[in-house]
Amino acid sequence: MIKKIYVPVDNSDYSDASIALAIEFAKKFGSQLVGSHVYAAKMHDVRFKQMEYTLPEEYQDEVELEKQRRIHDTLITMGLQLISDSYLEVMKQKCTELDIPFEAKMPEGKHYIKLVEDIQESDYDLVIMGALGMGAVKDSLIGGVCERVVRRINTDTLIVRDLETIEKHDGNILVGIDGSPESFSGLKTAIQLGRKFNKQVEAVGVYDPYLHYIVFNSVVNVLTERAARTFRFKEQEQLHEEVIDTGLAKIYQSHLEVARAIAKEEHDYALKITLLDGKAYEKILQYTRKTNPWLLVLGRIGVHCEEDADIGSTAENLLRLAPCNVLLSSQRYFPQIDVKAEEILVWTQEALDRMEKAPPLVRGIAKTAVHRFAIERGHSVITESVIDMAMEAIMPQRASEKLTRVAKEIAEQKVLESDAVNTYICGECGYAAHNERPVKCPVCSSDAERFQRVDKDSLQNVAVDEGGAAEEETFDGVRLQWSEQAKKALRTVPRGYMRRNVKARIEKSARSQKIGTITNAFATQIIDDSMGEAAAVREDAPELRAMQTQTSDSENTEVAQGFESPIQWTEEAIERLNLVPAGFMRNITQTRIEQRAQENNIEQVTLDFAARVIEDGRSLANEVLGQYYQQPNQD
Repeated sequence: MIKKIYVPVDNSDYSDASIALAIEFAKKFGSQLVGSHVYAAKMHDVRFKQMEYTLPEEYQDEVELEKQRRIHDTLITMGLQLISDSYLEVMKQKCTELDIPFEAKMPEGKHYIKLVEDIQESDYDLVIMGALGMGAVKDSLIGGVCERVVRRINTDTLIVRDLETIEKHDGNILVGIDGSPESFSGLKTAIQLGRKFNKQVEAVGVYDPYLHYIVFNSVVNVLTERAARTFRFKEQEQLHEEVIDTGLAKIYQSHLEVARAIAKEEHDYALKITLLDGKAYEKILQYTRKTNPWLLVLGRIGVHCEEDADIGSTAENLLRLAPCNVLLSSQRYFPQIDVKAEEILVWTQEALDRMEKAPPLVRGIAKTAVHRFAIERGHSVITESVIDMAMEAIMPQRASEKLTRVAKEIAEQKVLESDAVNTYICGECGYAAHNERPVKCPVCSSDAERFQRVDKDSLQNVAVDEGGAAEEETFDGVRLQWSEQAKKALRTVPRGYMRRNVKARIEKSARSQKIGTITNAFATQIIDDSMGEAAAVREDAPELRAMQTQTSDSENTEVAQGFESPIQWTEEAIERLNLVPAGFMRNITQTRIEQRAQENNIEQVTLDFAARVIEDGRSLANEVLGQYYQQPNQD
């Protein structure tokens, strides 16, 4: 229950939006509102004394200076108090009209310090404050006061970024779930808000199967030959591809299943869940841009954070970049299954010693997974054999055995068996199965019908249509075929770490799916996902700037609808541009055509000019691939 809400105000647009939202909360929850404006009279007094030497000579007398100081101090203090009172009077009148209990506060001092002191000393259930204040400029992402306050308090905080009233916003509530107590507490808050404001609640989880590959790919060039042999990159990568990636997906899927159980059993609420793969804040950010939620709810810290951390990295990045309101949950909630596990399960010393050998980064989620497995199977004592069974349940295809024999497998066979292995992709979560179509997905439990076989012969034929394929070797000796069009698509990514990371993601995805040929469509989809984030924050990059004007409508929206350009385009040229795949590739192509036109002092883009700029055959190849992926795969 939200009984008391604290609202810092400063007369900015975001402050006004915060007041409006706080009033809506008060109407739904019967809350008391506390408005606060901090004024800095002492700061002005110090500044006045620093400028005294600039006063005219007649004011330099000590008696006259003291007089001017008293006058200035009185006027400034009184003036700032009157301004503060005026700011709060607006909120007070609105509360009076709606019979909402209201309290005004006007502390004097440094803004964020006084706000933090008040919040820490009071019993507020929620803080609602604007993401930006009066000092905001064009490129501001989050205000200094807002950021400093968020880092120093442990009260649930709703950061207002959307200036529209809640009645005008039909977006849902999105909750990030990573297994932390803070994220589960955020889920419960989200469900309460969803019911009060008639908003659908969706939980999203993200696991990252690409990080280790990118790290391996980067570090291999700086290790000595002896160090590389010791680290055994081939064995490490095979272990991840065959075992760990799927196990990680299963663990994060289990967090979502627990969230759904909490919603059903404790709130009688049917929760929608979605599992994504990639960098957590990046994927959630992309998902918010795609779904346009009204509110994003996150744990202030995540499952990997220390309890005394001020804010987690994922929450911090999303607080800056998310296009919607953000609620940071500081409270902690432990699901009953985890509470029960702590109370009734006993670990043998051997099992504890084995768990201590797990990397600190994954030790917490591994322990949670073992707890849940043990309770579901009726175990009361966790032994090493229970850990083995739990890991095998999480990691399909008898993963525990693979952990011990993976080095031998590497020595006996090639890492990538693209010609001999059939790959089946789950249409729900993207899990890749090999050799046989699964009866049920080990990650999301989808039925066999959701799996489609990858037709590798068709991909090779497409690669021929895209200018042929060239073989490249990865950091650990695996050979992949790249079509000429796929390599050109990769070259559109800015040089340096960004291109290296995107290439590593493409290679990782191909290897996970046992695909030996990388086509334009395969590469472009990953490029589009990877570059979406960069386009939003790198305004200085001309090739990415066009991404900022992309709307949240369907990616198939034709450019002719709401087409914007600094120069004129003929209808035929626009139609030709529409043949380029929608999204990043179409935007970057439009930007390049316009840049070329400006360089040549061309005032109108014609069909012939556009066709000369666009590479021959790219559009045709994309159309062929589009038709291929839309058709059901045949065994």
